[in-house]
Amino acid sequence: MITSTRVSEQPLHTLELYLPDAGATARAGAAFAPMLNGGMIVTLQGDLGTGKTTLVRGVLRARGQKGPIKSPSYGLVEHYPFSSIYFYHIDFYRFADPAEWETAGLAECFRPDAVCLIEWPEHAGAFLPRGDVALSLALMPSHEGRTLTAHAYSESGERCLDAIRAQFGLPIPQP
Repeated sequence: MITSTRVSEQPLHTLELYLPDAGATARAGAAFAPMLNGGMIVTLQGDLGTGKTTLVRGVLRARGQKGPIKSPSYGLVEHYPFSSIYFYHIDFYRFADPAEWETAGLAECFRPDAVCLIEWPEHAGAFLPRGDVALSLALMPSHEGRTLTAHAYSESGERCLDAIRAQFGLPIPQP
């Protein structure tokens, strides 16, 4: 498992964004896809149907994935190899106990030549390392659109948030 001192315990930056539809959710994923490098971890939280897999599809399409992109809810992990980097789309929804992490064999996915996109990270508990970017999606009370709350915990994560801000015409914070 990769552990890194570059990841902060407190968010370096936070972004909150309204996404009116699935297209905007995929665009948010596509916006930060070029910023993802090996060793990075992106976590996605939110209730069923909030758009976590849609956002991951945006990331993977932007990186060049042409084939199907399905939710890994039943198989736990979907693997997408690109020429210089691997993407693992992991879903811990079915974990009943965080200790299942140890028997699932997923620690080998967390390596320097891979990006891990993780749905339901709270189900893996303390076994999961802190991500570079933590995303949370929530449906609006009116059921029209969703909000995306994003926290950056590393400099790489900050670049991801800046890319989303640029895509949606939001100001980029200055250091």
